[in-house]
Amino acid sequence: MSKTETPSTSPEKAALEVAFTYHAPGGTQPPRFEAVRDAGKKLAETILDQVPDCPERQQAWDKVQEAVMWANAGIAREQARRQRPQRTAA
Repeated sequence: MSKTETPSTSPEKAALEVAFTYHAPGGTQPPRFEAVRDAGKKLAETILDQVPDCPERQQAWDKVQEAVMWANAGIAREQARRQRPQRTAA
């Protein structure tokens, strides 16, 4: 945040609104969410089938879940990001 920006007008404040607001799915989003979940599920199933029960398998499982979550968050927040000003480097 620059010295001239206040918390209520800063790009970070706008980013907070995007990150912590419910974004109802619409348009092409539901099938895109499903495609991401299906791909994640397929990868998770492959990991469970091919990797022995070990800490690394659990890490891989967790990362697949995390990737699906972040990918779907990106889809959900897409419209809100288009409507807010972009953050600029200070």
